[in-house]
Amino acid sequence: MMLKHRPHKAFKPFFLLISLAFLTSGSLLASEDYDVHAEDSTHQHGVNEEASAHATDHSEHEAEAFNAGDMIMHHVMDAYDIHLMDIGGHSVSIPLPVILYSTEDGLSVFLSSSFHHGHAAKNRYVLNHGHIYRLGLNNPFASSEEIHLEEAMSMGYSEQSWGGVFRGENGAFIDLSITKTVAGILITVLLMFIIFSKVAGAYKREGSNEAPKGFQALMETIILFIRDEIAKPSIGHKYERFMPFLLTIFFFIWIANILGLIPFIGGFNVTGNIAVTMVLALFTFVMTTVNGNKTYWGHIFATPGVPGWLLPLMIPIELLGVFTKPLVLCLRLFANITAGHIIILSFMSLIFIFADIYGAGAGYGASIVSLLFGVFMNVMELLVAFLQAYVFTLLSALYFGSAVEEHH
Repeated sequence: MMLKHRPHKAFKPFFLLISLAFLTSGSLLASEDYDVHAEDSTHQHGVNEEASAHATDHSEHEAEAFNAGDMIMHHVMDAYDIHLMDIGGHSVSIPLPVILYSTEDGLSVFLSSSFHHGHAAKNRYVLNHGHIYRLGLNNPFASSEEIHLEEAMSMGYSEQSWGGVFRGENGAFIDLSITKTVAGILITVLLMFIIFSKVAGAYKREGSNEAPKGFQALMETIILFIRDEIAKPSIGHKYERFMPFLLTIFFFIWIANILGLIPFIGGFNVTGNIAVTMVLALFTFVMTTVNGNKTYWGHIFATPGVPGWLLPLMIPIELLGVFTKPLVLCLRLFANITAGHIIILSFMSLIFIFADIYGAGAGYGASIVSLLFGVFMNVMELLVAFLQAYVFTLLSALYFGSAVEEHH
């Protein structure tokens, strides 16, 4: 069976994904200014050399120990660079643009490499444990173009105060940075443009009456599956109006999930970011609400067959259901994808945990079991990548179907 109605038109709503890229940058988040209290500085100046040496030895010992929790969270959470690998104790990563705005200092644009992995400040901003903080005006480093963590500690400031534990008084700043998640979204959207421009171009050249070939045939199979097995049964005869959104959302989630399973490209976790899944669910919520007909709203505010005295109880429950449906969409996708990444990383962590506890030999032994389970989980994640895209699309179609269903 072939598509008869120029399938390239089904992908017009890509502007939704462009909006998504900016809405989920992590990015329209106001971050509070932080300052270091003078009393903390005074206290830190009083620390003697012996205590400083002990702290240095302790920090070096901590740096040598493997912390599975930190490693897993570092790879699962968003970041301001794309970490590729560690070679000889040095981190190899791709820096991303940091875009910050404050009313006092205006716009600051620089690469995340300027933070030197959290050991330096840039334009009054510091990076600490994956978060950017802003040094208050009273901070002695505020006027410096660049100041290193080691220099701050030599002046008596602790790493904790450097990272912004103490609140400042200078308001907020806006973070519009291109984080790893945003980069993953943009890569996913770019791949979708390339893939479907190619497919649409093939239809234009060959015409709709010729059988599709190669990659075009594969994509048509998936498109027909979404149309015939998801849209039509769930929505009914009005399915065509929702096909562009359903196709876009399915392929976006699927490609983003696959992107996160490719090793050595930075460990993207696009749909494992709750901000992304929240915006995707918000699209479904808005489309359901806007397209809801009289029958849909009638079931909510005047449920047929329900006695009038029960309506004050039923209406709040029905209204609550309107909001819990997209919430379930958001949490299901986020939890399943994040859990999959955590399980794979946990198996890999066993290698280093056994090596730390029992020596290198135990680490090599554990690596065999860990790698086997890791490969098995990665194969399972390939199935989950498709399954989660399918479930999100199916539930969205069911919600649309309930919104446009005619009264019988």
